[in-house]
Amino acid sequence: MAPGTAFAVNGLVGDYGRGLTASVMITCVVAASGGLIFGYDIGISGGVTTMVPFLKKFFPTILVKVADAKTSLYCRYNSQTLTAFTSSLYVAGLASSLIASRLTATFGRRNIMLLGGCLFLAGGAINGGAENIFMLILGRILLGFGVGFSNQATPVYLSEMAPPKWRGALSNSFGFFISLGIVAANCVNYGATRLSWGWRLSLGLAGLPAIIMTLGALLISDTPSSLVERGKLEQAKRSLIKVRGIGTDIEPELSDLIRSSEIAKAVNQEPFATILERQYRPHLVMAIAIPFFQQTTGIKIFAFYAPILFQSVGFGHDSAFLPAIVVGLVEMGSILASSMVVDRFGRRFLFLVGGILMFICQVSVACVLAAVMGVSGTNHISKGYGILVLILMCLYVAGFGCSWGTLTWLIPSEIFPMKIRTTGQSISIAINFATTFVLSQTFLTMLCHFKFATFLFYAGWILVMTIFIMFFLPETKGIPLNSMYVVWEGHWYWGRFVKAQSSSIIP
Repeated sequence: MAPGTAFAVNGLVGDYGRGLTASVMITCVVAASGGLIFGYDIGISGGVTTMVPFLKKFFPTILVKVADAKTSLYCRYNSQTLTAFTSSLYVAGLASSLIASRLTATFGRRNIMLLGGCLFLAGGAINGGAENIFMLILGRILLGFGVGFSNQATPVYLSEMAPPKWRGALSNSFGFFISLGIVAANCVNYGATRLSWGWRLSLGLAGLPAIIMTLGALLISDTPSSLVERGKLEQAKRSLIKVRGIGTDIEPELSDLIRSSEIAKAVNQEPFATILERQYRPHLVMAIAIPFFQQTTGIKIFAFYAPILFQSVGFGHDSAFLPAIVVGLVEMGSILASSMVVDRFGRRFLFLVGGILMFICQVSVACVLAAVMGVSGTNHISKGYGILVLILMCLYVAGFGCSWGTLTWLIPSEIFPMKIRTTGQSISIAINFATTFVLSQTFLTMLCHFKFATFLFYAGWILVMTIFIMFFLPETKGIPLNSMYVVWEGHWYWGRFVKAQSSSIIP
């Protein structure tokens, strides 16, 4: 079957004709608010690291570079200690994601979301009151564990709770809340930068999205899949009735979940060993490739260092936060737009359109910076060219928001069978954190040495990932989770790995 061929969903296992109820919408939106903590941290880190009182207290050598007119605009914020502050969270996130799989399967998706919110709250409190580098790093580690647990549990929760025909739109809400968190953080930074203690306000307010997420998790039930997996059948039945609507016949879906759980338990094999089997090769490749490619779009690096980047291309210190806010609002708008079409036009369509737009914008930014700032980076860019860079970055972020910004969380959470779903999500989150750590630790050094070619570096990766999607990612829109095996059987390449499964239904 050719890449991207659509599948009819009628008659597939798990196709119960489920509609979209108010209950499932509210439940998914509340759960997706877990994205706030990740987004807030992404947005707050880059802004705080440009605040003079913060730099004076913890990183005074950077102020010397900024004051030196001879220092290249590309290199002013090049400090491994500063990037360690930003990227230490992702080391903790990587560690937590490796243990989150078993915890999520044992204690449930909802409870791990609660744990993530509490850890993030503690990390924000420590960072807000930090007096030395040790306290900063300790707070970042706790934030990392909170984000790691939340990012593991929330996308799986959304995919399991949402009806197949609406899974894309509801799962996109996680990406929307990440974007909302970034915008909120940039707004806080914009107001706090005028205060001598503003950095404490910015870091300490991380507790607010953590409280919202934690209280929200207390108000929702766990997913029916998780409850069945843990043997809580009566609770699973009540959860199904609540989200599918009173009067809906939930027995076929409940029976299917029970059967899937029984088959999964009968295997009695370590999930990390199971996922390495040949029949799950395509799933594993996607769990690694999708999050890796998301980070090599360069978006997280841009989000971390947006205020620094905009200062480097000519915007003033205070005004550098305004472009970051504008770009964040553009991303939110693009995510909302993608939510309206993801279940109609499919995942592949959005990936391809977004990839093409991002590639064009990255190359264009590189050309503008090369022509205006020069190879040395000592030429100051005019406000007009700075606005042009802002427009190009807005288009780039729009392309990201409608594609890799949300689909990266959706695809890994929907392609795995029940017995290795949390394991696959764990691997995906671990790759995400590991790649983010490496890129965030090296971005400022890369910007200093590669200069405008940094954007060509990311453009090259965008080209590679777009080609990868074109040939290797099958369309998954509208396919029930328990019937997802059909997209691999019908794929021109992956079919050779999973063809043997066609004689039996894989949970």
